[in-house]
Amino acid sequence: QVHLVESGGGLVQAGGSLRLSCSASGRPFSSSAMGWFRQAPGKEREFVTAIRWSGGWTYYADSVKVRFTISRDTAKNTVYLQMNSLKPEDTAVYYCAVDLFSGNHYSSPTEYDYWGQGTQVTVSS
Repeated sequence: QVHLVESGGGLVQAGGSLRLSCSASGRPFSSSAMGWFRQAPGKEREFVTAIRWSGGWTYYADSVKVRFTISRDTAKNTVYLQMNSLKPEDTAVYYCAVDLFSGNHYSSPTEYDYWGQGTQVTVSS
């Protein structure tokens, strides 16, 4: 059973930074892709970024390009989301997820097999 645990959320002022972590366990992830999604109240879950575990290819939503960076530490089975220049519209619950077989539809929530419990990010203006 795959288990994902996010951490690092919190309250930050606009323009500030946060780093989220997602610790993964339960199986090897060498064929997987890891994604970050977010969901604001009353809105659908939205793709943020994804990374292929092998090779480290990355993908970003246009709304976070340049400001956010995804990375992974294969030795720790952990994925990170560095968020800089945060804006109030970045406020949401952030979820990490794993696509066990690295499909091509990395921006679709239905592509992912397991999800973490989410961590709240609040950006004040």
